[in-house]
Amino acid sequence: MRPLPVPAALTVVVLGGVASAAQGVVNAELGERTGDPLVGAVVNNLGGCLIVLLGLAAVPSMRAGLAGLRRAGLPWWAYLGGLGGAAIVVIGPFVVPALGVAVFTIAQVAGGSLGGLAVDRAGLAATGRLPLTGPRVAGALLGIAAVTLAQLGRPVGDLAVGLVLLSVAGGLAVALQSALNGRLAAAVGPAAGLAVNFAVSTATILALAGLAGALVTRSGWPTQWWLYVGGLFGVSIVLALLVGVRAAGVLRTGLALVAGQLGGALLLDTVLPGGAGVRLPVLVGATLTVLAVLVAGVRRRRAPIRVAAEPVPGTDGRLVS
Repeated sequence: MRPLPVPAALTVVVLGGVASAAQGVVNAELGERTGDPLVGAVVNNLGGCLIVLLGLAAVPSMRAGLAGLRRAGLPWWAYLGGLGGAAIVVIGPFVVPALGVAVFTIAQVAGGSLGGLAVDRAGLAATGRLPLTGPRVAGALLGIAAVTLAQLGRPVGDLAVGLVLLSVAGGLAVALQSALNGRLAAAVGPAAGLAVNFAVSTATILALAGLAGALVTRSGWPTQWWLYVGGLFGVSIVLALLVGVRAAGVLRTGLALVAGQLGGALLLDTVLPGGAGVRLPVLVGATLTVLAVLVAGVRRRRAPIRVAAEPVPGTDGRLVS
């Protein structure tokens, strides 16, 4: 399966970012009603696994892609992308109450941008090595600045250095997740990358949630159906990232996802009861993030190669240029 053209792939990622914003609202609400923020992560991943299993049962090409993993010859670490998704899901509920959403978001995006530059430069994704050029660095910095602007006016908690660094590490983990899942998808198809991602991340989250006692809720299970659709959003997000990384690399894919998240936040604040409406900092931040995606894609022009003229014999028999 060939990668989509870059504009189409990045459009898919932006839509995945909108799904990510909706997923965050659903998971947070479920965690609040059940009394433990990790419950949202558990239900999200179990729902995603159920969708993947239904797909494997119904679509033969998905099963063929998964069977092809044995012949792919990939190194063992290529299968660990799901750990990155599990890391950010687990880090968030513990860090946000102390740092606040604003600082956590900025630190996470900073880590994701730096991680995108690093994994693209190292060639971990299927796109191969992407050079560390001025436009790519400028795009990463512009993306961080845009997210910082979008968080203006939101409450800030205690600026504990350790928690900030942990949030940055979560962003790095997501960049690594995108690269490794994209590598799997390029080798045996997106279905296999999706299945391996959810298998690894769900097993990790279940183990951590079991150790933390999150599987025994203190407030009972709510009955509203929409609180349990996080898995559907999760599958959409992972598929969007697989599509984006294969076409545009990890950095630009991560920035496009953030643009979609900010746009989705604007949409949700407008349509949900009690929403804050359109906030100018978020609108400007979303616009600047789209600009960051474009800037990061600017390619450096190569200087034309000058070929010396071949010497020709002059009238006196000597060679002249």
